[in-house]
Amino acid sequence: MKYTFLLYSDPTGFAGLTEEDWAREKEVYGAYIGALKAAGIFVSTDWLQPVATATTLSTRDGKTRIEDGPFAETVETLGGYFVVDLPDLDAAIAWAEKCPAAQYGKVEIRATAMGDG
Repeated sequence: MKYTFLLYSDPTGFAGLTEEDWAREKEVYGAYIGALKAAGIFVSTDWLQPVATATTLSTRDGKTRIEDGPFAETVETLGGYFVVDLPDLDAAIAWAEKCPAAQYGKVEIRATAMGDG
């Protein structure tokens, strides 16, 4: 079963990070990715551009509306994700607990609705 870990955090917490801080963050995430790969459960990941770069589109009554910014105005924003292949929710929870984002934000776990494919 594939699970997606949606990584949410408050982007203001990253505002003062130096290049050295970012390098350490990348090392921490690199180690987590390495552990997922070593366990044979890694499928994909991505780190998203800041929420200020988002564009939101909706179509209602045949009219398309395009807005700058995210879908929802919240403090915590979606910053990235991991897709992993695990046997069950308990295993997904165990791996999400190890995700660095859990230390300063939230990790939402969702099972695929498309089965194993």
